[in-house]
Parts: sequence; C-alpha cells; structure tokens
Amino acid sequence: MTNIYNHILKSKIESKKLLAILLDPDKIDLSKAAILIEKINQSPATHIFIGGSLVENNILDELIIKIKQNCDLPIVLFPGNPSQISDQADAILFLTLISGRNPDFLIEHQVKAVPILKQTDLEIISTGYILVESGTETAVERVSKTKPLDRNNIEFVVHTAQAGEMLGLKIIYLEAGSGAKQAVPIEMIQLVSQNIEIPLIVGGGIIDLQGIQKAYDSGADLVVIGTAFENDINFFNK
Repeated sequence: MTNIYNHILKSKIESKKLLAILLDPDKIDLSKAAILIEKINQSPATHIFIGGSLVENNILDELIIKIKQNCDLPIVLFPGNPSQISDQADAILFLTLISGRNPDFLIEHQVKAVPILKQTDLEIISTGYILVESGTETAVERVSKTKPLDRNNIEFVVHTAQAGEMLGLKIIYLEAGSGAKQAVPIEMIQLVSQNIEIPLIVGGGIIDLQGIQKAYDSGADLVVIGTAFENDINFFNK
C-alpha cells in the first residue's frame, strides 16, 4: 500500500469524503479482533488509524497483522510517541503538535523517531496537529502537557493551521480529543477549510452519523471516529 497521501489529496480535489476508524491498542481485546474487523469491513471506512496517547500494551504489531489478514483498508499509524511505530502499517501521520508549545511534541519525539522510521518502508505524512478545547481534559492534554486552543478564538486556530501549511506540513488535523464532550465547532471547520489548501482531518467528540455529515458539510476532507466506535461496534449500522 503506497501513496496514501496522494489518494487523500486526490479525494479532496474530487470532493470525495474519507472516513477513518481510530483503534487504540490499549482498548482492544485481540481475542475479539475478528468481530471488530468484520464490523470495520461492513462500515464506510476508507482508512484505519491506529494509536493512542499512551499505548501501554505490546500488541501493536500483532493487531495490525490480524487486521491485514482480513481487511484491505490502508493502516495509518497515529502515534503518541516513538514507541508506537510499527513497520507492519502502511503509513504514519508524522505529527507535530502545533497548538502547543511543549518542545517534546513539536520536535523532540520526531527526532527520536527518525532512526526507527529509517528502518521501515512507512509512508511518512507530515501532519499539523491542533488540539481544540472540548469541555473536558483529554488524554492528549494530560500527556502532552499542553493546553488546547480556545474553541471561541477561531481566528487564532485558523492562523495556527495556516502557519502549519506555510511550514510545509501536508495535512492539518483538528482534534477535540478522545472522549471529548464537544466536537470541533462547525464554524471553525468551515473557516480553517476555507483558508488552507491542504487536506483537513477532523476528529474527537463526534458521536453520531449526523456529526460526521456536519463535519463533511463544513469542509472536513477526512473524519475520524474513535470513541463512538469503541463504545458500540454497531455504530455504523444505526
């Protein structure tokens, strides 16, 4: 599986909306992986993202291998730190937390990841990660020791996204955080989408199919569903 970014870019140009299911290895029982994969295959997902803020177990490689045995969707790593890199995946969102000012998540973890990534054939997709205030403290906030951006200061979020684009990042990811009480505001998605040329990913706090559609209608090119699917693997059957 190659050129995942080019496919995302082509889909944006053609106004074809994409959907990723985010799997956190810490929340998965491998003995039930077959059922999970079957539900993913029945869903409208176009990608599988794998990762989490912590990931304390050691099933990452095994999980990806199991998925690939029964699913053809591209698998993209969504890592919280360099320990969450697996050469079994197809690509990695090479994240820089541009909403925060903690150097560990702006460049330090990325530097540490380089010798690991050089030993793989992973497609590396540089991604500007923007954490948006969502009504609760999320795992990303705790682990990164950074504050999310004010959900009411949309102009500042737009400028942050534009700065990421000017720095040469390939994707902007607006994130409310896992288990967020509030999703990324619709107006924020609209204005960020209208003011950048690169693809826009939106995730966190989306709890139903209507929420996915609202994000698409507002300009998201790819929507990520994590907690809602974790809590109910029949999410897409409703």
